[in-house]
Amino acid sequence: MKNIRNFCVIAHIDHGKSTLSDRLLEVTKTISLRNLKAQTLDDMDLERERGITIKSHAIQMSYVHTDGEIYTLNMIDTPGHVDFSYEVSRSIAACEGALLLVDASQGIQAQTISNLYLAIEHDLEIIPILNKIDMDSAMIDEVSDQIIDLIGCKKEDILLASGRTGQGVPEVLSAIVHRIPAPKGDPEAPLQALIFDSIFNSFRGVIANIRVMNGTVRQGDKILFMNTGRNYQADEVGILQMDYIPQKELAAGNVGYVITGIKVSKEIKVGDTITHLQVPSTIPIQGFEDVKPMVFAGIFPLDNDDFEDLRDSLEKLQLNDASLVFEPESSAALGFGFRCGFLGMLHLEIVQERLSREFNQDVITTVPNVSYTAYTKRKEELVVRNPADMPDPTVLDYAEEPYIRAQIITKPEYIGAIMNLCMDKRGILKNQNYLTPERVEMTFELPLAEIVFDFYDRLKSISRGYASFDYILIDYRMTDLVRLDIKLNGENVDALSALVHRTKAESFGRGICAKLKELLPRQQFVIAIQAAVGAKIIARETISAMRKDVTAKCYGGDISRKRKLLEKQKEGKKKMRQFGKVEVPQKAFLEVLKLG
Repeated sequence: MKNIRNFCVIAHIDHGKSTLSDRLLEVTKTISLRNLKAQTLDDMDLERERGITIKSHAIQMSYVHTDGEIYTLNMIDTPGHVDFSYEVSRSIAACEGALLLVDASQGIQAQTISNLYLAIEHDLEIIPILNKIDMDSAMIDEVSDQIIDLIGCKKEDILLASGRTGQGVPEVLSAIVHRIPAPKGDPEAPLQALIFDSIFNSFRGVIANIRVMNGTVRQGDKILFMNTGRNYQADEVGILQMDYIPQKELAAGNVGYVITGIKVSKEIKVGDTITHLQVPSTIPIQGFEDVKPMVFAGIFPLDNDDFEDLRDSLEKLQLNDASLVFEPESSAALGFGFRCGFLGMLHLEIVQERLSREFNQDVITTVPNVSYTAYTKRKEELVVRNPADMPDPTVLDYAEEPYIRAQIITKPEYIGAIMNLCMDKRGILKNQNYLTPERVEMTFELPLAEIVFDFYDRLKSISRGYASFDYILIDYRMTDLVRLDIKLNGENVDALSALVHRTKAESFGRGICAKLKELLPRQQFVIAIQAAVGAKIIARETISAMRKDVTAKCYGGDISRKRKLLEKQKEGKKKMRQFGKVEVPQKAFLEVLKLG
């Protein structure tokens, strides 16, 4: 066990984690040069297309140190985007050390600080690395000073490396061996293993990635899942390399996988503790964070017959993405579907893409909203995750919405534009701190609902990509919340309902009405599109009817003949409007999501 090192790689998005991981795999000869490609560990098409890591990836490397000893290095490459911070917290729970990567040309950014605090809370040994030192724009001395200010290390503790050229990679491997402590644990104690990830394989069932804290798990052992109370036989145990490599046993301190033949995804839970059935451990592993969804949206199948397929797909996806939560719901407009909780808008987008690509599910997503707390006049407390759950204004006493503390790090020239954006989103500036003459940290308190839609995109565009953003939930505060309903010819379209602040209701309603006017196909009758708050109509657009020329056959003759035909058409249109149904195309739902 003294020759095992477990560590993860943490950094802000686009600071070169995956590229440095490629070099570590290359130097330790874990993967042949023929099989090596950019972002080797990012095995999802989506990750390669977007150039971001979405999933944590664990891999075992064998490293021969200069003293002749062979070391086993278990590395977990983690995502850098704020929406996938749950993946990072799971990886940190399975490690003793962390490589903190900072881009020498960009310096310390918000997610770097956030991930660092997560690692410090778990008492991980931090190895600071300055990456991309080969770039012309690298500011080695300046960024080194930022790292020293942040974690209080010595200048000689900071390693200089380049993931692209491989410079400094041998020093990184040497530092992992010398600085990161060997795992503690007793191979003879009752088994305790943490499930930090899992994936569904259609041939072998659920494959659980585990970190063994105490004890030893062997092939053929009877094992117990402490959270679900189920017991199974370990059909196969092994280590994670580019493929699954079976072993006879996994002892304390090691990272690997276990296959038990579980076919039902509900029976396994990420964060659960595995122990032996005969000699069980009484204490589950602590220190694992619960997921806190920030954004809620309804996901409905295009065809109601696909409802059970969608449930299956979501359960399998949840195995691989433990931060996704869902429960069944129904809608008058869309039929049966699921209310899903996400960590942010990028997470929602990725889940939608993965459902489409990996499970061939075509879905409609409703307008996302956050979770509110409503208090009735009878002093009842209700959690509102769906506009339909909002109590009637006559019953409602007051509502509270979640507030976040946002940390934005940027260049001084963008302060004004960022302040305007945050004030427009009902934000309060709490603190402004110059980290260096060229970098300023701004702290705002903002309603979570305001940053759900387009905040991150607008922040990036006004700062030309130089602002980094991170946030944490702080509390719930009283708010003036209204339910905005969209009506088509007087009928509510519940899938387009949204909960908005009273000051934003009119502009949001006008935006949706204008968008629907462009997107809805014309009918034989007039369609009135209205946005309403309670009984009050605050915005309206009208789609005029397609008109058939019923007087075309009247050439000459008395005007009364034409008038009679027009009156008859008018009556018909009136009748049509009473019975006519307005179908909302899928494109309309997707376009409404993009409204600012």
